[in-house]
Amino acid sequence: MKTDAQEKTVDDYLQKAYLPALHRSGITKVGVFKPIVGDQAVVIEKLIYVFIPLKSFNGVLELDEKLAKDKQYAIDGKTYLDAAYTEAPYERLESIVLKAFEDAPYFMLPNLKSPMKERVYELRSYEAPTEKYFKNKVQMFNKGDEIGLFKRLNFNAVFYGEVIAGSRMPNLMYLTTFENKADRDAHWKAFSADEYWKKLSAMPEYQHNVSKNDTKFVYPTDYSDF
Repeated sequence: MKTDAQEKTVDDYLQKAYLPALHRSGITKVGVFKPIVGDQAVVIEKLIYVFIPLKSFNGVLELDEKLAKDKQYAIDGKTYLDAAYTEAPYERLESIVLKAFEDAPYFMLPNLKSPMKERVYELRSYEAPTEKYFKNKVQMFNKGDEIGLFKRLNFNAVFYGEVIAGSRMPNLMYLTTFENKADRDAHWKAFSADEYWKKLSAMPEYQHNVSKNDTKFVYPTDYSDF
């Protein structure tokens, strides 16, 4: 989005129409996140991330069908859904389809106590030079038990997923959550110093499997489910 008006329209739609409709369809927990920005003056585009956990790939195809049959959704989302082309509520949409890792087959709710807007959620995308290296990095999380390391150090991960469709493939994505920035920094300091991580990251079979780490810091909106 480019304008405050667009952001408000999308926020209203998500809060009053989209999330309630997803809840009615059986998707009880939906995450809505916005970037943590230090200086609003340098913001070029406004972003909103929506995380929708589905039980199968068929769920992706079925979701629009369910929404099309939801009359209350059409009423609640009218301003957004019926917006004129001259007043589009956004510039572009991007959908990323992820498949859960073998050793983390279900998404997990963060166990945090701080207010939503104080939290720091860290969304990471690890891009690999080739598909083979990508599979190797996924194996490092599963067989190499990098997932177990994150769990042991209490990173409160929400999901780990292979990107099946997206603009930065081949890549994987995962989301860790923290009480605040200081909590985040302390966790990563412990991670870097951990003996198991030092051993795992030095293994010859797991070298050069990440060509780019794209890290985004976000926080949950006040109407996000977590």
